[in-house]
Amino acid sequence: MNFSFTSLGCASALPTVNRFPSAHVLKVRERLFLIDCGEGCQMQLRRYGFSFLKIREIFISHTHGDHIFGIYGLLSTMSMIGRSSDLFIYAPSTFGEILSSLLKHFGGGFNFKVVHIVVKGDEPEKIIDSKSLEVLSFPLKHRGECYGYLFREKMPLKNVFKELVAKNDLTLFEIARLKEGLDVVRESGEVLKNSEFTYLPYLPRSFAYCSDTAPFETLSSYIEGVSLLYHETTFASDLGKLAAQTMHSTASDAAICAKNSNAGKLLIGHFSTRYHDLSIFLNEAREIFSDCEIAEAGKEFIVPLIKP
Repeated sequence: MNFSFTSLGCASALPTVNRFPSAHVLKVRERLFLIDCGEGCQMQLRRYGFSFLKIREIFISHTHGDHIFGIYGLLSTMSMIGRSSDLFIYAPSTFGEILSSLLKHFGGGFNFKVVHIVVKGDEPEKIIDSKSLEVLSFPLKHRGECYGYLFREKMPLKNVFKELVAKNDLTLFEIARLKEGLDVVRESGEVLKNSEFTYLPYLPRSFAYCSDTAPFETLSSYIEGVSLLYHETTFASDLGKLAAQTMHSTASDAAICAKNSNAGKLLIGHFSTRYHDLSIFLNEAREIFSDCEIAEAGKEFIVPLIKP
């Protein structure tokens, strides 16, 4: 049951020869979610072997160019390779005009529907609720509307201890009820206690995406206990004043957020082109939160299954 994150680009506003703008892929049980779509996104998707046609949902944090300029080429290519299934784009209301322009000028031959689901709100809001996964949006603090996203597995069904199945002649009905977390009362009056017959196979995993944002106190509460956190670090602390002016975060800000939210692991990205050596970000963040890595393009970060 794969749960992994791969960045396609970790540059901020200006791309460099070694860094593409923001675009990332989250894989949950073979389901692909594209998060932001900066320039060159489709090239990076091909470079790292992701199928365009397996992407059903795209999540846009905000409508600054370095997060959306890749959408034109990506949707056009999806059309050319025969996409027919609907594509759902979760994005702020400001994305509506951009999508309308794209479809007006380039969408004449599309054989698929592009559905814009408007993301909004001053508090976390559930935007996807499936059998095994839920996705929440939450507001960030940036110039204009900007949102982060939290992907969270639901609690799995319990497993029944195999040795107790035959020993107690459990029926299929009884096994099903026990897996649902219920006690079973037999006709004889015997009670099969769920706590004695079952165990939780693994703890639900989660991933949070905190794109462009100034630090703010409640952010850590939105993502409390997240397994894997991606947090932007446009600047190091040497340019802390510039970070505040532009409503971005430093490496220290990201690390403090990870620490305060009890995150399992921190990934940092969205680096300013002012920095050629990214170790300054890593060293600064690790002084506060040790389990931190750079979201290097093409590197897959797997969230492992953990048993209770």
